[in-house]
Amino acid sequence: MKTRISSIPLLLMLLLLTQASNADVRLNLDQAIEMAYGYDARIDEKEAFVRKAEAVLAEAEGSEGFQYGATSFLAITRGLEGGFYEGGAESCSDNCRPRDDNYNLNNGLSLWAGLTFSIIKPLMTFGRLENYQEAALQNIRVKQQEVILQRDSIRLDVVKAYFGYLTARDSRYLLESTLKKLEGALYLANQWIETGEGNVSLSDRYALESGIGLVNSFLADTRGLEAIAMDGIKVLTGLQSEMVEIEDTRLRPLALPELGVEESVEMALVNRVEVRQVEAGLSARRALVEVQRAGKKPVVFAGVAGSLTYSPGRDRLDNPHIYDPFNNVAVSPLVGMRWQFGQETQSALVSQAQAELDALVHKATFARRGIPFQVREQYHLVKARHESIAAMKKSAQSARRWMISAYNDFEAGLEEPKKILEAMNVYVFAYADYLKIVNEFNNHIFKLKSVSGDYQ
Repeated sequence: MKTRISSIPLLLMLLLLTQASNADVRLNLDQAIEMAYGYDARIDEKEAFVRKAEAVLAEAEGSEGFQYGATSFLAITRGLEGGFYEGGAESCSDNCRPRDDNYNLNNGLSLWAGLTFSIIKPLMTFGRLENYQEAALQNIRVKQQEVILQRDSIRLDVVKAYFGYLTARDSRYLLESTLKKLEGALYLANQWIETGEGNVSLSDRYALESGIGLVNSFLADTRGLEAIAMDGIKVLTGLQSEMVEIEDTRLRPLALPELGVEESVEMALVNRVEVRQVEAGLSARRALVEVQRAGKKPVVFAGVAGSLTYSPGRDRLDNPHIYDPFNNVAVSPLVGMRWQFGQETQSALVSQAQAELDALVHKATFARRGIPFQVREQYHLVKARHESIAAMKKSAQSARRWMISAYNDFEAGLEEPKKILEAMNVYVFAYADYLKIVNEFNNHIFKLKSVSGDYQ
C-alpha cells in the first residue's frame, strides 16, 4: 500500500513533464507582440525608408561643404620640335614668317596627358541649402512615424489573433462540457426507455439526439476557428514550425483605461502618428517652398581651380600671348556666383510646392477634427462593452445554475429532457455572448490605445 501511494507523485511528475514537452514555446500576449515586431518584414521595409531619408539628409549636409572635381585624360597628339618661326627657329630679325607645319607628322607623335581640378566651397545660398536640410530632417521624422504606425498595426493584428484564439478555445470548452451533459442525459433516457422507468418517451430521445447534433456542429466550427487563430499567431510571430501554447488559461477582460475621454483626446492630439507626420510634413513643405524661392537667387562660392597638361614629345611654348593646350600649368583662387535661369519653370516649382503645402494644411485640419471623434468612439465602445460584460456574466452564471439544477432534477427523474435542452440552450448562448463581448472589449481597449497615441 505504501509503495502504491509513494508512486503517485512520481507518476504526476512524469505526466507533467510529458505535457510540458508537447509545447515548444509558451506565449503570453506581450511576448507574442514583441516576437511579431522582430519577425515582421514590414517593419524592416519602413526602417529602410528611414535610412534612405537619413541618406538624403547626409547629402544635403554635404552640399554645404567643400566640393571637389577633377578630370584627367591620356591621349596622343602630334610631336613638335623647334621654335615659333619657320624652320623651327626660336627667333628671327628679318622676313620672319610663323611656321605652318601644324598638320605634318615630321616630328612624329607624342603622348598628351591632362588634369583639370576644382575645389569649391559655397559661401551664400540665400537659404537654399539650409531649407533643403530642414526638409530632409523633417522627412526623416515622417518616415520614423511610419515605423511606429506599422508596429501599431502589427500589434492590433496580434491582439486580434490572440484574443480570438482564447475566445474560440473557451467556446470549445463550453461546448465540450455541454456535449458531455447531453450525452449523459441521452444515456439515462435510453436506459429508462428500455426498462420502462421514468417519464421519458422516444420524442425525448430524439430531442436529445438533435441537441447533440447541433452541439457537434457548433463544436466543429469552433475548432476550426481555434485552429485558424492559432495559425494566425504562428504566422505573425514566425513560429509556424513550433508547437505553441498560450499561457492564459481563460479569456478574461482587461482593465479599464485610467484616463478619461477628454484626457485621451488631448493625448491623441499630441501623440498620434498622423499629427506628428502632418507637423513634420508642414515643416518640410515650408522649407521646400523656401528652397524653390531661393532658386531665383545666385549661389556665391569660393575655391581653387586649375589645370595641367603635358606632352613630352612637344617643345614647350612659353609665349604669354599664345595659349599652349599641350603644355600648360594654371592654378588660381576664385570667387564667383552661379545663376540658374528659367523664370517660368521656377514659378511653376514654387506653385507646386505651395499647393502641396496647402494640401497638408487641409489634411491637418481634417485630422484635428476627426481624431477626437475616433477617440470618443472607441472610449464609448469600451465603456459599453464593459457594462455588457457585467450583465452577460451574471446572465451566464444564472443560466449555468439553471442548467445544473435541470440536469440534477432530470437525473432524479423529476424533470423532462426538454427542460435540460432549454436550460442548456440559454446557458450556451449566454456564455458564448459573454466570451464574444469580452473579446470585443479587449480588442477595443487596444484600439483605444492606438487612436489615443499610446503605442507602448
